[in-house]
Amino acid sequence: MKNFERVQPRSWDEAASALAAALKSGKSAEAKGAGTELLDRLKEYNLAPDQVVDLRRLSSHNSILRNSSGGISIGALVTLSAVASGLRKDLPALADACEGAATPQIRNAATLAGNLCQRPRCWYYRAGFGLLAVYKNKPLVPEGDNRYHAILGNSGPAYFVSPSTLAPILIALDAKVKLHGPQGAREMSVKEFFVTPQQEGESEHALHPGEIVTEILVPHPGDVKMAIYEVRQKEALDFPLAAAAVVLKLEGGSVQSARVVLGHVAPVPWPSPEAEEALKGKSLNEDVAWEAGKAALSKATPLSKNAYKVQLARVAVKRAILRALKGEA
Repeated sequence: MKNFERVQPRSWDEAASALAAALKSGKSAEAKGAGTELLDRLKEYNLAPDQVVDLRRLSSHNSILRNSSGGISIGALVTLSAVASGLRKDLPALADACEGAATPQIRNAATLAGNLCQRPRCWYYRAGFGLLAVYKNKPLVPEGDNRYHAILGNSGPAYFVSPSTLAPILIALDAKVKLHGPQGAREMSVKEFFVTPQQEGESEHALHPGEIVTEILVPHPGDVKMAIYEVRQKEALDFPLAAAAVVLKLEGGSVQSARVVLGHVAPVPWPSPEAEEALKGKSLNEDVAWEAGKAALSKATPLSKNAYKVQLARVAVKRAILRALKGEA
């Protein structure tokens, strides 16, 4: 592992300035909360920063706060375990997403912001072929081992899948992220935070140089039913092959409005207006839920080895809807 300088800022301003100064001087720099994913990349020689900005001593964003309108602010340094235990009643689907991540040891250390900012698990990227997995000007994924790659939004040049297990439900809840950088603070929706890179050197996150996620803001969900469903190869320490998050508002037994967001099937978390339209005005049952799942994948374009993910994603949507209907977040 390459030696690096460790910086421990005393404020978010200092942290942002340290990142910006390193980049301006031509050094590579990374921000670190718990560092669970950063350590993986260091051990895999996927990353060799000159400087690591350690955020763990910053205490101003390590708590969960509720405002007068019922909205919730979750500090970037709040652990997944703390989110799961602290928001089980308010946001049960988000609590489920946190409890399903990794292992208890990792959940006790890993942060909410870290889950959003983690980098793709694509093996081409981790092996050093870049985020777009190109070798000698040729994309490796379409004709390579693409079992776990995208089935939506994969017309090129990106084929990886967004690894965040929390982003789909946060998008379905219309959550926002608050960012802090050298130019001050700004907000954007969690949906806008994720972008599909179009050329090598671009990121999959809409962060400006030196910016750090400081808070996740979730508006009061109101009287809704919500749930997630993840399909994995195994229960223990595994990333989903496909996932779905749903938030449903019912009126008189039928769906007044719906939000459906797929995970692990595209380079970004994937909202499905097709599934939402299939649910609107319907009385929910197993057949309606299945039709919504089919609609969600109606535009899927699987690669040579991952067509199986289409069926998994359909099932994830169907079961998330039925779980929400039964109140089994």
